[in-house]
Formats: sequence, C-alpha cells, structure tokens
Amino acid sequence: MAYEEYTVSVQKAIEYIEDHLMEDISLEQIATHSSFSMYHFHRIFQAVTGMTVADYVRKRRLTNAAYELVNTDKRILEIAVEYGFLTQESFTRAFKKMFYMPPGRYRAYLMRLVDGTVENKGGSDMTATNLPQGWIESGSHPFDYTMGVDHKNVHQGTASGYIRSNKREASGFATMMQKFKAENYKGRRLRLSGFVKTEGVEQWAALWMRVDGKDNELLQFDNMYNRPIKGTTNWNHYSVVLDVPSDSIAIAFGLLLGGPGQVWVDSISFDIVDEKVPSTNMEEDIQLPEQPLNLQFEE
Repeated sequence: MAYEEYTVSVQKAIEYIEDHLMEDISLEQIATHSSFSMYHFHRIFQAVTGMTVADYVRKRRLTNAAYELVNTDKRILEIAVEYGFLTQESFTRAFKKMFYMPPGRYRAYLMRLVDGTVENKGGSDMTATNLPQGWIESGSHPFDYTMGVDHKNVHQGTASGYIRSNKREASGFATMMQKFKAENYKGRRLRLSGFVKTEGVEQWAALWMRVDGKDNELLQFDNMYNRPIKGTTNWNHYSVVLDVPSDSIAIAFGLLLGGPGQVWVDSISFDIVDEKVPSTNMEEDIQLPEQPLNLQFEE
C-alpha cells in the first residue's frame, strides 16, 4: 500500500479519536476505522505522526483537561475522571509529566497569568493575539487577515497559531511563516508535519514549505494546492515532504489561508524521512509533452 493511503487511513483514525475523545475508546476500535490489524495500524500511526496511538489520546485528553482547569470551576478530581483517569494521583502524574507542574499549581499560575497579576518571563502575553515569537506575516493580502496565538483552540500544550479573515470578501491569501538555513538538511528528504483545524474555510487552508537556492531560486515547493483543507474540520494531521538539494540555501514554511474562514495550527515538527515517503513537490505533478503541440492552432 502506498504512503498516501497510509496517511489517509491515519487521518480517518484521528477523526474517530477526536469525535470520541471523551469516551472509553480502544486501539481495536480505532484500528477498525483504518482497515488494518491492530499491530499493523499501530506501526503506521507512529510512522506518520511520530507518536503512538496511546500517546496521542493521552496528550489530547491532558490538553483538554488543562483548558478546563483554567476556564471552569470543576474540581481536579472531577476533571481527572472526566478524561479517563481512575484517580487524582494518576492524573497528577501524567499532567506533571506533560506540563511540568501539578494541576493545582497550573490552575493557579495560569489564572494569575491571564489576569495579569504575574509576570510572563517568556516575554509575551498569554492572552495576546499578536503574531507569535519567531513568526512573520506575509502573503498577497496580509492586511485582510488577522494572525496570532489562541489559548482556547489547542491541540497540545497551551497555545496554537491561527489565521482569520477580517472580512467576508477577504482577498488573496495570507501566511504566518518562518525561514531558516538549509545547511543541516542538504541532501536529505525533509517532512514538515503539523495538526491543523479549520472553520468555515471556503477556498484554501494549508501547510506549505519551500526550498530556496542561491539568489532565492525556487528549488522545491508545495503549498497543498492540489489537496487543500476546506470547510470546518477538527484537528487532523497533515504533512509536506520535499527534497533539500545540495545547493539549497534556505527553507521557508508556514500556515496559509486564502479567502474567508479561520485556520489553526499546532504541534509542528520536522523530521528526515527516506525515499519510501514520497515527495509532495508540486513540480513533480506537471506532465510535460514530448514535443510542441498544435502550432498552427487548427486543433
């Protein structure tokens, strides 16, 4: 089976997990939605997402639990049971491993931080909607869009990045992006992965990556234009895979939105893959004819 089919199967499984996150779901139930055996599906899921099914479910539940700690008055034990932990102690151990502090302290600290009564040593306001540190805005019509950090719609941890159209007739597209040196990836195949969620996207939302050579020569590029994310979708896993030639200078990547709607991104990662993982370079999709055609315009 091709890698693309594995990816589709994993996305179907993630859809099922997100729809049943609050339920007692088993690996067997999840694997059923991928048409694979439990053993085979477990290997595929980890190869595509970089984590086991159990890790994915646990991190998603803990992320939602963290949100409820700060935004509800529920007791810690109540939240722990709601998200599948048998005791408050087991919940505390898992929570501390992911967020580096116990849930009670996390609740107190984050509530004070949001209220502005404690300094954020990271240098940014946890409630701000400014562009996140390290990211820049670009695109054909960036002023038709707002970009920033969201602490409510989160896949893992405490924040996600988002782009939202400012008006119903938003023009062109906008992107929240970064650019870094290609030196460490020359001669390798690089996969950009992330979890994306959309709401009311009418035209196009996507992850994208570009490999530049000398004088900004375009060497490799994919913006998912041939497989856009549209409509309203829950969190799911997407990836872009490009080769980084030996003469590469820089790698650019980001989140993109074209037209009305909103898109979120979280848990972005880069990893080196082998040739078993196909490149998504868009130029490879162009099929050139063997010779010029219809030069007299008669056909």
